[in-house]
Amino acid sequence: MALSLKVLNKCHWQNGLYPLFRALVDNCSQIQYSSYKRPGTPSDRIPPWAKINFSFQKGIEGIKTHFGRLIKEVGDHLRGPEERSLEEYMLEKTRVAWQFRSEEDLKKWVISCDAEIGGKSEVYLKLSKNNQSALLYGTLNTQVPRDGETRYSGYCSMRSKPRRISFDRKWPYNWSKFNCLHLRIRGDGRPWMINIYTDPYYSHQKDDLYNYFMFTRGGPYWEEIKIPFSKFFFSSRGRIQDQQHALWVDKISTLGFTLGDKVDGPFQLEIDFIGLARDRAHIEECAYEIYEKNPK
Repeated sequence: MALSLKVLNKCHWQNGLYPLFRALVDNCSQIQYSSYKRPGTPSDRIPPWAKINFSFQKGIEGIKTHFGRLIKEVGDHLRGPEERSLEEYMLEKTRVAWQFRSEEDLKKWVISCDAEIGGKSEVYLKLSKNNQSALLYGTLNTQVPRDGETRYSGYCSMRSKPRRISFDRKWPYNWSKFNCLHLRIRGDGRPWMINIYTDPYYSHQKDDLYNYFMFTRGGPYWEEIKIPFSKFFFSSRGRIQDQQHALWVDKISTLGFTLGDKVDGPFQLEIDFIGLARDRAHIEECAYEIYEKNPK
């Protein structure tokens, strides 16, 4: 059984056949890079094959679902670039990437906080009263858990799920037509960090991140914020890198918001939509110094 799982994992990375069989072995999840194990937690001694819940019915339903997605994918590709007609694609200057009008829109996002590592913060995500925006709220608590290892605590975040197509293949966003991120929000005066993850070419780039600070003014009025992609600075594992480069706008994986201003208390961020815009007056590619690697 262990050998068969290795073969399935190999197929998943090489030719994408593993998703065909994953529904048959429910609860057999792969180890993620972001998995965290608190200090002092006993190791899991249950063998992987003992956690498998074989379900032939779920396997048939999964195969039907993926082939249905494949048919839709082919049809959208024949319709035009990025599922749009050629005329619409060529004349497009703005686009709404995410909006919040129903519970299905909220399912495209994941929330997290330091409670996952033993912290005391709380975060929630729901639709507003008029079902026209998303309300991200909670309480920030910087109390450090007493596990003998964690030194800092106090963060809450909201992150979009990676887009996938048939057979669970990755399908990153291509924003090369645009050069600005356009948001309509209503905050409480706290500074938020906008995080953009790109689909890495190599495994050692999995912690690469592009950040920019968004300062909300608070109050009852909405505000529209336009942030050029050139203003996002490059970081890795929470540290700003000396070697900066422009954002890979053609391989956008996810977008997220993080609050960690070290101020205990409640917070609230209301989001109407997250869109893209093309500002022809902005021609800057990277706002930060790019050093020459091998100067002559």
